[in-house]
Formats: sequence, C-alpha cells, structure tokens
Amino acid sequence: MLYGRFQIAGGSIWGIIEDHAVWEVTPDIFSDFKKTGRSWPMNDVQFLAPTLPSKIVAVGLNYKDHISEFGRTEIPEEPVLFLKPPTAVIGLDEAIVIPAGVGRVDYEAELAVVIKKTARHVSEAQALDYCLGCTALNDVTARDLQKKDKQWTRSKSFDTFAPMGPWISDGLPYQNLRVEAYLNQQPVQTGHTSQMIFPVAKLVSFVSSVMTLNPGDVISTGTPVGVGPIKAGDIVEIFVEGVGRLKNSVRSS
Repeated sequence: MLYGRFQIAGGSIWGIIEDHAVWEVTPDIFSDFKKTGRSWPMNDVQFLAPTLPSKIVAVGLNYKDHISEFGRTEIPEEPVLFLKPPTAVIGLDEAIVIPAGVGRVDYEAELAVVIKKTARHVSEAQALDYCLGCTALNDVTARDLQKKDKQWTRSKSFDTFAPMGPWISDGLPYQNLRVEAYLNQQPVQTGHTSQMIFPVAKLVSFVSSVMTLNPGDVISTGTPVGVGPIKAGDIVEIFVEGVGRLKNSVRSS
C-alpha cells in the first residue's frame, strides 16, 4: 500500500493511493484508519512530505564505498547517528534552497524508514514490526560547513535540507532495493541496500535503545558512493526501488 499526505483545496489530508486515486483516511496513516469516502485523481492533488516527523534520525557512514570516497578507512563498530530537524522537511516538487555563503552543497540519496508506532528498546527480531514502510530521502548537506565544524548538525539542518517522498510504500524488502540519484536527468549515484553495513532491523533496534521513536519519525539509512554538488537551477531526483522518484528543484536564497 502507498501512504502519504496531500494538499487539497481547503487543507492537507492523510491518505492512501489506490487505482490512481488518493483516498482520504482518518485519523491518520499511523492508526487503524478508515476511509472517509472522499477521493481525488492523483493529478488533482499536491503531494506533501508523506510524514510529519518529530525527528529524523540519520545514519552516517553506512556504506563502505561511501566511506572510501572521503578518504576514510575505518568501519564503524556501531551505527553513527545524527539528527535532522523536522523544519528541514519538504516534499515532492518543492525547492531545495541553498543559503547564502555556505559553499558546496551536496545531494545524498537514501532509503528512509518511517516508524508506525512508539518504539523503545526494540529487539532486532521485532524491529520491522515497528516500521510503516519506506520512502526516498535526500540528505542535503552543506559540505564545506561539515568539514569546517568537524560535526554535522549545522551542515545537515538548514530549512529544505530533508526532501522526502513522494509517498511511503510498505511491504518492500528493505535490504534488497536500488538507491539512485539523478542530477538534471543524468545518473550520478547508484547503490543497493544490500551494501549497508548495518541493516534496517539493526538500525531501528539501535536507535530505539538511545531514544524513543514516535509514530511518523524517520530513520534515514545512509548514502552509497557518488555524492556530489548541486547548484541553483539544478533538478535533483532520488529514486528508491519500489517507492518511486522524489524530484526537487534547487534555488538560491
């Protein structure tokens, strides 16, 4: 099933996609929802970011080839975590805004997992039961600031630096999906989730041992090799197999 948030005349709704139509549900996609009976053709609604997370827990250095492209050799013994704020979230067709004076800004294609129920101290064996599904996420990064600060908070947290969407897809094999990025329709990043150092079940369990995960929260699982810069006027697309294509333009502030 495909879940998401959508803008219609009069406000935003939670909904599911069936037969090329968006069906409104209540109370939300994280509960035992019911259809309200209202529906719209997909082309008649605006796709919003498919969740409103209280936090985005992002994982760094989760692909060996990505570690190597930055000249590092050590493989993490545990997942490396950082946070992106909910104020960074945008959806399909919204613009990534490059702030003045930040230097190089990069795309990073990632599989993101969306939590469906409160998770705390969850075992790996149970972890996937706490996941609603997955979506595509662009972990936009101000690379020069990341190097300057020696930590990642500022470089990852600007408004619009967490595009995600276009929807949440359930029932996919998290460890057997292609993850790709396209810049102005040219392929620039290709990876596969089977290459992750820490698989999704491990990540959900590990993160829940550190902090409570709320319904709608997002764990972004890291990026494969091939990250690169974007500039105003570019079009960036993040593709996750089984989910679809997240497309965003880029502009200056």
